[in-house]
Amino acid sequence: MGFFDRKPADQPEASPVASAGGQQASTAGGVLPQLAAAREKLKTKDVPGAMAIYETVLAGAGDRADVLVTISGDLGTTGHVKELIDLIAPRYDAQRHGAAAGINLLQAYLVTRNAEAAQHLLDLLFELQRPELEARLNGFSNAVAELFVTEQEMADVPMPAEATKVSLASISKPVWFYGLENFASHLLPRKEGKRRRVAFAQCALPGLEDAAARSAQPEEALGRLSRGLALWFAETFAYGAGYEAVAAVGTADRKHYALFSSEWVAENVRQLNDSVEGGLDYVITGALRNRSEDYELTLRIWEVKKYRELKGFTTRWTPSNADEELRKFHELLRGYMEWSALPAGTGLAYAAPVAPLSYAHALGAALTLFLGEKGVLAPEQVPADLDVLLQSARANPDDARAQLTLVAALLRLKAQGRTPEPAAQQHAGAWLASPGAQAADVAALIMKLA
Repeated sequence: MGFFDRKPADQPEASPVASAGGQQASTAGGVLPQLAAAREKLKTKDVPGAMAIYETVLAGAGDRADVLVTISGDLGTTGHVKELIDLIAPRYDAQRHGAAAGINLLQAYLVTRNAEAAQHLLDLLFELQRPELEARLNGFSNAVAELFVTEQEMADVPMPAEATKVSLASISKPVWFYGLENFASHLLPRKEGKRRRVAFAQCALPGLEDAAARSAQPEEALGRLSRGLALWFAETFAYGAGYEAVAAVGTADRKHYALFSSEWVAENVRQLNDSVEGGLDYVITGALRNRSEDYELTLRIWEVKKYRELKGFTTRWTPSNADEELRKFHELLRGYMEWSALPAGTGLAYAAPVAPLSYAHALGAALTLFLGEKGVLAPEQVPADLDVLLQSARANPDDARAQLTLVAALLRLKAQGRTPEPAAQQHAGAWLASPGAQAADVAALIMKLA
């Protein structure tokens, strides 16, 4: 029945209830039209209007299992999980309302990562002793256990004293393309027909201590990687047939980046979807952990239509095997999303980098230069050197994207009147004169860089 159920497991005998006008009404003539009207308001994003209708319905029919299931299902599938909890939690009684509404409420607790409330509700559902639900409840039990582990990791993380206004910057093109628009427009893919829209969110850093204080400092490696991975995956899908991709990166007060110390939940996915004109089909969120140079990356694929998590993938690496593991993980994600390369002649041919860790860091560094130029980041947040980009260009010598990331950064510095490092200038100049640059048809950049 999907992520949130809309049909009760227990079908009670229908009973007349009071309509909004105070008259007794049948199910067809009273409750159902009101629920349908509320659903239409959710579709038009009139959440207060829908909530007002739900309050009216619940005042007269709050004991009915089918009503609680319908309301919780409609709110859950449209991503209004907080509203679901606010309405259903105070009214839900497992013995009176049955399992389906409770399962919807349980899932809402899971996506908002309220482990204690989820465990309490799960115990009540097990007490119903419904054999046909045992396997499903056992699955929820495992999810709650994992949530308690995550909460323990977060227990010692201090919260900021004051809330910081966080905005999401949507990067709709490969970050290296910004600055090359007038010289190499042919590098972008040309796409036709219906495309699935996917957004890759900046990776959260669960358990990160002093997230607010660290995000206010100039970029460091872990934060840069949390953004660079999203940029890498988004770039990959920008060059995939049938996809349109963006990367979503957090900034704070138009001064510095934002770091997220907890994973995104359904409400965050809904907010991102609402901020994108035309909406999205998928949002892919991530969590990046680093324990003594042992890294773990988890990606979660969300279907926006029902605000449900479709699949999760996890990989781990150390400095010695990072590129190998990231290449395999990249391939796994492409396979699950049925990614295929665009036909030849539709933009720069795509090939995965041989040194993806270095490349992801370079994309993160290139983003800092770009956002600094646009005034989204304060000048002191922007590093003075191109070491990270040069390292990626050297580690991926045959990858045109890695080289263009460095070239675009050099052009940006030149436009600002800043003198680039000779090593970076020399490397870029050598590549622009190479057969690889000729194949990419970017020879015109030689004169711009000189």
